[in-house]
Amino acid sequence: MKPLPYWQHPDFRRGVRDMLATAPGQAAWGLVTGVAMVDSGLPVPLALLMSLTVYAGSAQLAVLPLLVSGAAPWVIWLTALCVNLRFVVFSASWRPFFRHYPLGQRALAGYMAGDIGFVLFMRHFASGQPAAADAPRDSLPYFWGSSWTGYLAWHIPSLIGIALAGSVPTTWNLGFAGTLALVALACSLVGSPATWLAAAAAGTVSVLAVSLPYKLNIVLAIAAAVAVGVTMEKRRGE
Repeated sequence: MKPLPYWQHPDFRRGVRDMLATAPGQAAWGLVTGVAMVDSGLPVPLALLMSLTVYAGSAQLAVLPLLVSGAAPWVIWLTALCVNLRFVVFSASWRPFFRHYPLGQRALAGYMAGDIGFVLFMRHFASGQPAAADAPRDSLPYFWGSSWTGYLAWHIPSLIGIALAGSVPTTWNLGFAGTLALVALACSLVGSPATWLAAAAAGTVSVLAVSLPYKLNIVLAIAAAVAVGVTMEKRRGE
């Protein structure tokens, strides 16, 4: 039987549907990031390049103050690395599903990977849900369906934010609205006591250490979340 093209696969459509449920929050965050890049003093061409190549909203916002203040390159790179270390864990979890695909497909999947896409994917495949009745189970169609939907939900508003940055009144408080949208999304995706404790630890440390320079409170928050999560997993396995 000839395999279905990805876009015709039932799991591709399911991935699109699952990601669409989170699209409003992603769109709000993308718009905020686009506006923030230009309002921080980044030239529009550089903001466009950064948006289209980096594709990591948290890392973009973390390094923006460093870029504007003229921080040392190693500080900028280290900050972005620490913020994105979670993708190492994501990749290890995805490996059993994707290791038999060609390198090119895996490399593109790595670029398209996102936090919400990871959570949706693992819920869909690691939870033992049955395959679609009219097609064999295949992990990549679902991944592409959710990832491309998330990619567009992020980038289109981000580019709009870059284009309209100068005309968006500060009284709209888009930054606060985008943060609230992300908090709501994060809470809906946290589903176990271990992840709740890790999230609480990260939030607490981030607030307590907010006065540290170079956004080091983010680095400490990540370390706290990882430490709590690992400790909880070890205790559960004992």
